[in-house]
Amino acid sequence: MAADPDSHGKAATLARRRRLLSPHLCGGTGGREATRCPSSSFRPFQKLEGVGEACDGWTLPSGLQTWLSTFFACLHSSSCRLFFPEDPIKIVRGQGQYMYDEQGAEYIDCINNVAHVGHCHPLVVQAAHEQNQVLNTNSRYLHDNIVDFAQRLSETLPEKLCVFYFLNSGSEANDLALRLARQYTGHWDVVVLDHAYHGHLSSLIDISPYKFRDLDGQKEWVHVAPLPDTYRGLYREDHPNPAEAYASEVKRVVSSAQEQGRQIAAFFAESLPSVGGQIIPPAGYFPAVAEHIRKAGGVFVADEIQVGFGRVGKHFWAFQLQGEDFVPDIVTMGKSIGNGHPVACVATTQAVARAFEATGVEYFNTVSEGSREH
Repeated sequence: MAADPDSHGKAATLARRRRLLSPHLCGGTGGREATRCPSSSFRPFQKLEGVGEACDGWTLPSGLQTWLSTFFACLHSSSCRLFFPEDPIKIVRGQGQYMYDEQGAEYIDCINNVAHVGHCHPLVVQAAHEQNQVLNTNSRYLHDNIVDFAQRLSETLPEKLCVFYFLNSGSEANDLALRLARQYTGHWDVVVLDHAYHGHLSSLIDISPYKFRDLDGQKEWVHVAPLPDTYRGLYREDHPNPAEAYASEVKRVVSSAQEQGRQIAAFFAESLPSVGGQIIPPAGYFPAVAEHIRKAGGVFVADEIQVGFGRVGKHFWAFQLQGEDFVPDIVTMGKSIGNGHPVACVATTQAVARAFEATGVEYFNTVSEGSREH
C-alpha cells in the first residue's frame, strides 16, 4: 500500500507540538524526548498508532506509547472528532472569553456557541454551587425554579408561546418538537432547508441534510427547500423580492409532496441558519413560508438552539429579525440556555401542547424540569 504523502508532515507536527506529547502523557517531562526528535527522522506511515516504529533509532516513552495505542484503539472513536485534529489542543481552564491549555497558553474562544455569558461566569458558578448544596433531584416534584425559569422565558417570547418543556439537550428539544408537530397536525412529513442540521438523534439526522447525505440519504417523508442565501443562492440581493422568491420555492416543494400524497407536519429551520453558513434570511421570508406551511396543515418550528438568547444583536430571538408580528408555532432552545450546563427547552402554544397531552402518554426526562434551573 502506498504511503500517505501527507503523513511525513503530520509526523513532524506531532513531534514538534509539546502540548500533545508533554506532561499529561510523558510523566511531567515536558515532552523533551519528542521535541528533540528531528522531523527528518520520521518516515511516512499509514496510521498514527505506528508513530513509534516510524522513528529511526528512537522509541516513544512507554507511558506515551501506551496512551496513544489505547486512546486510538479503545477509548476514543474516530467518529468523535476533535477540533484541529492535526494539532489538537488540551484545554484545562476557561475564564470569560478566554481558554487556557495545559501549558498556560491563552486562547480567545471565537468558536464558542455554549458558554454564552463567558466561561466560568461568577454568577453562573455561584448559582450552580448554591443549588448543588441544596437539592439535585429528578423532576416529578414542585419546585420554584421551574416556574420562575418558565416565567422569565415567557417574558422574552410572543404571548402565544406560553407552554414550556425543559429538557437536557438541543437534540432532545428538536426531537420533542417533531413529536409535537406530528401529534398536533396528524401528519408525518417535514420540510427542511438545504444544509440544515437539527441534532444527532436518528429522528433528527433524518431531517438534517448536513448529515443524512453522508449516511442513508433522504427519506421519502423529508422534503428539502433551497437555503435562502442572498449571497450565493438561487436568488441574490439584486433580485427584486428574494424573500418571496425563496418562499415560493418552499411552496413548490410542498405542492410536489402533496402531489405524491404526502402530508406536511412541519417546516423546521434555524432562525438564522448557522451550520449552513450563518445565513441571514431576507426579511419577510419566514412569514411567507409559515403561510404556505400552515395552509398545507403544518406548523412552523424555529430552531434557536445555536442562534438564540441575544446572539443576533438587537433581538433576543433570531426569528424576531423577520418582524415582531411573526410568531412560530414551536421554538426550540439549547446550548447557551445553560451556559455549558445540559439544559434545553421547547416553547409552544396551548393548542399544540393540549394535542400532545391528549395522547395520554407522559413526557418524562430524568433531569429535566428539576431543581437545577436556578
